[in-house]
Amino acid sequence: MAKFQINILGCGSATPTARHQPSCQVVNFRDKLFMIDCGEGAQSQFRRMGLKFSRLNHIFISHLHGDHLFGLPGLLSTMALHEVSGSVTIHIFRDGARLMKEWMDFFNRNSPFEIIYDVIEEGERRIVYEDGGLTVETFPLYHRTPCTGFIFREKPKLRHLRGDMVKFHNIPIAMLQAVKEGADFVREDGTVIPNALLTSPADPSVSYAYCSDTMMDLRVAADISGVDTVYHEATYDGSMAERARERGHSTARQAAEIALQAGARRLIIGHFSKRYNSEELLLREAGEVFPDVILANEGLKVDLE
Repeated sequence: MAKFQINILGCGSATPTARHQPSCQVVNFRDKLFMIDCGEGAQSQFRRMGLKFSRLNHIFISHLHGDHLFGLPGLLSTMALHEVSGSVTIHIFRDGARLMKEWMDFFNRNSPFEIIYDVIEEGERRIVYEDGGLTVETFPLYHRTPCTGFIFREKPKLRHLRGDMVKFHNIPIAMLQAVKEGADFVREDGTVIPNALLTSPADPSVSYAYCSDTMMDLRVAADISGVDTVYHEATYDGSMAERARERGHSTARQAAEIALQAGARRLIIGHFSKRYNSEELLLREAGEVFPDVILANEGLKVDLE
């Protein structure tokens, strides 16, 4: 099975602590790396998890709060020192693009790679990345400042060839790709061999939604409806629901309610407040609502399947 893996580099909120780093994740899709948010310490965590700078070409920033992007200037500078080539596209709000351009023009004007800024507009829903196997799209979140979530969707996979039937019907090699893509096979005499006889169903595609800082809002559940795995911030426990709302955050129970409403199969919670010495309370509260909950933690790798 092709790799589709989530790497947790940081899962704390606000500031680095002795237990957690600020928000940062890396999606590994078929050995292409996509970073989501880039809090302080991101490049150190990147190294610890055995990831390669040369495979990182897209960075997605959810919003312009420091705990989600203070690691970005240092990361890009290090990549320049390592003479990473090609280009890096940063998907970011307009003011962030302006600030990063000023920083990089001052400190890394001779960078060996091109930095491309893809400006995200507040509230937009747009495909910001696409290749042969994957799309990444934005959707709005509801924080104290413009904020966006990201959905990584694996494209539909090819059907599996039935070797016995391919041999029996003597399908030419040149036709195999078309058959895997769903085409029937037509003999020279006009006889049609239905695709269903030549193939078996493709493996199901999977999807991942990253819900950064946001208050509880059922519009989020609607936007991510049908995804397989959801990451949703869970800054506070239920006793702090009012503070969560005031500060544009969610409780663990609220994160679970979003995953439940979205019809997800699995939930990862993170962005933990530094007030907690253990996140077991948050895990327990989320688990009362949603059956399959994972606590984010630095170094965690989650395979999507």
